[in-house]
Amino acid sequence: MTSYDAVVVGAGVAGLYMLYRLREQGLSVRVFEAGGDIGGTWYWNRYPGARCDVESMQYSYQFSEELQQEWVWTERYAGQPEILRYLNHVAERFALRPDIQLNTRVEAVYFDEAIERWLIITDDGKHTSAQFCIMATGCLSSPNYPQIPGLDDFAGPICHTGKWPHEGVDFTGKRVGVIGTGSSAIQSIPMIAQQAEQLFVFQRTPTYSVPAHNGPLDPAEVEKIKADYAGFRARNNLMPGALNVPRKDASALEATSEEREQAYENCWQIGGFAFMGAFGDLGLKHEANETAAEFVRNKIRAIVDDPVVAEALCPEQVIFCKRLCLDSGYFETFNRANVTLVDLRKRPIVTLTQGGVLVRNTNDSSEEFQVDCLVLATGFDAMTGALNKIDIRGRDDVKLREEWYAGPRAYLGLSSAGFPNLFMISGPGSPSVLTNMMPSIEQHVNWIADCIGYMNAHDLSCIEATPAAEEAWVDHVNTVADKTLMPTCNSWYLGANIPGKPRVFMPYIGYPAYVEKCNEVVAKGYDGFIFQNRG
Repeated sequence: MTSYDAVVVGAGVAGLYMLYRLREQGLSVRVFEAGGDIGGTWYWNRYPGARCDVESMQYSYQFSEELQQEWVWTERYAGQPEILRYLNHVAERFALRPDIQLNTRVEAVYFDEAIERWLIITDDGKHTSAQFCIMATGCLSSPNYPQIPGLDDFAGPICHTGKWPHEGVDFTGKRVGVIGTGSSAIQSIPMIAQQAEQLFVFQRTPTYSVPAHNGPLDPAEVEKIKADYAGFRARNNLMPGALNVPRKDASALEATSEEREQAYENCWQIGGFAFMGAFGDLGLKHEANETAAEFVRNKIRAIVDDPVVAEALCPEQVIFCKRLCLDSGYFETFNRANVTLVDLRKRPIVTLTQGGVLVRNTNDSSEEFQVDCLVLATGFDAMTGALNKIDIRGRDDVKLREEWYAGPRAYLGLSSAGFPNLFMISGPGSPSVLTNMMPSIEQHVNWIADCIGYMNAHDLSCIEATPAAEEAWVDHVNTVADKTLMPTCNSWYLGANIPGKPRVFMPYIGYPAYVEKCNEVVAKGYDGFIFQNRG
């Protein structure tokens, strides 16, 4: 059995930086990655139009000033190929690859109380021992395959946007069915429509989307940011989502209708997440939220030529209770002659057949849409899916998935009671998916690395969250969420997209407050954690 100081599971954005930090501290580290190369999300998600919804000058590491200065982004919102090139550059620049084992899936992680070490079992049958086990498995890395009758009967190829074939897919001359209209669908549908002979979009829930207005980066803007990258990052980290999105404290309800319309239009023209910052009460009050929601609906009605299709594309739920999507011509795509929207609220899927999708019409008649291939844009088992796929057992052989049966429980999203020396990067109970993931991940990695450094300096063998601290934090996460409109709709933040998954709001709202809490915990001697002395 091979032994290391630490094992990291996953070689995406989080795993690469975790490896860098621990190795800089002189620790022996092994990273296990299930994929054929590094990149995590950006290795697997290769669907047409895959792109980050955070501006590229912000969606990048900040731990190395040299790296920040030398890398040149080409677009306002970087596409998947460019981000993957960037991550490969990072791996090469810092010589990370020798400590990464690819094509190796971690199947089980057991804590041996007698020796206070983790036993990691991989799919090649080998066992590895480590004092620390760090889960860098990602928040959106476990694809959700829908439970549709007849899924195994369909004769054509089926592609999931979260696990796209690396050789690509040629839709030329094909009749294509896309099931789902979340972020990956909104990015891929315009691209598929340009290639396919006929595209059928099967929509269950309409999605709010605003234009990205993507394009080449302005060299002058890049130069300005790079001249004070540290200050740029520091200012962003004081924003609610660690994003450089201007926010107004003014109330939408106190503004006149003309002032509201102008504010929304200004944000629409800027593009991206600027729309979320138009007024300070959009995420708190239904009446204020509805003014923003109706503005977007009216934009959809103005863009889409067919009024029936336009109304079917208009969401009913509050805006921002799901992650706001950014698009490049999504709604315009429904003006194409080769694109058909199928509203599953009125015409639900009955079953898949060998050659298509059978739906039930309002008059109880059936209609089959003939398709040659299917694209499942059905999202992920978010936040907990990847962790629950691994057999993780802590003290007394307790399984993490059983401890989380009624919903995930973690202190600061970093550690779960009963699982010593097991850390999670961007785990449930941390800001994670409600932030720019890059600085959010770096903050977590830095906290974990500093904690391990503290333990080694003080000859401590184990750290573990207390049940009381964990309970209080889970309650706090939900209390904060309940003050907003975010838990009011069926989103993957709540696990509502996974049948049988408990409805618990998983991410923490408020990045600066979270960082402050993490710093406070350390300042108080790792308040809420207990240590064990070595030996």
